Amino acid sequence: MKKVIIGSRESRLAVIQSEMVKKYIEEHSPEIQAEILTMKTTGDIILDRTLDKIGGKGLFVKELDKALMEKRSDLSVHSLKDMPMEIPEELPLVAYSKREDPRDVLVLPKGQETMDKRKPIGCSSLRRILQLKELFPDMEFKSVRGNVLTRLKKLDSGEYSALVLAAAGLKRLGLENRISRYFTVEEIIPAAGQGILAVQGRAGEDYSYLADFQDPEAAAAARAERAFVRYLDGGCSSPVAAHGQVLGEELFLMGLYYEEETGKYIRGSEKGRISSAEELGISLARRLQETCRKENQQ
Repeated sequence: MKKVIIGSRESRLAVIQSEMVKKYIEEHSPEIQAEILTMKTTGDIILDRTLDKIGGKGLFVKELDKALMEKRSDLSVHSLKDMPMEIPEELPLVAYSKREDPRDVLVLPKGQETMDKRKPIGCSSLRRILQLKELFPDMEFKSVRGNVLTRLKKLDSGEYSALVLAAAGLKRLGLENRISRYFTVEEIIPAAGQGILAVQGRAGEDYSYLADFQDPEAAAAARAERAFVRYLDGGCSSPVAAHGQVLGEELFLMGLYYEEETGKYIRGSEKGRISSAEELGISLARRLQETCRKENQQ
């Protein structure tokens, strides 16, 4: 019997996500035995600083990449939004899952129905803070790190008035009941790849057993969103955002571009063919960047 080792972060959410891939493999390829190998990543260990201060998204994948390269694992499962934009050629993304709810949500402390305006909203993402300031101009924002369950503990112990989290993670953890408000994708444009699981493998290996795990709509949206962010060189510290929606044969892409020098930001959208997903991402990124530059010169 063929054995497949799935590399995963140790957090409960990461393990649940890896189990989704394990279950798929076992149901569709009974001749394969899948096992999960968990490990702590640097991003999970250093929790007292924001990600942009300690090296960005790569800190969540470094240890998993090493296990793949050393053949201790055969594939890794990641939340696509946590993946760096540049992927090593020798460790390609081999499948994208069907997309879970991509929206951001507001979570209040247990038993509360309104926000306590004397306390900050817990949020570490500059992308979110930028857009939340339009919705809650009178609120303060304070960084909150750690996995979802750690953050919820901090919220319930009284440190924050609310948290802003991804709906997908809460739903996969069975914590949908904690959601107080869903923000539309127009109110808060999500992070590129939010709600999609990415399966990463080794170049030259056979991953045909994942063929039907791949969701074509999610893959097209992911390509457009990541091309948008990559063009603008938006890593973890840069608050760019992109969200694609497949409408028939077309892809509708929304994006947010932030100019660090001036602190200005601009939103925009474009439609294009699914087959030209990456070109669509680059086209929208270029247009927003040029518009911002023109406005600065006036």
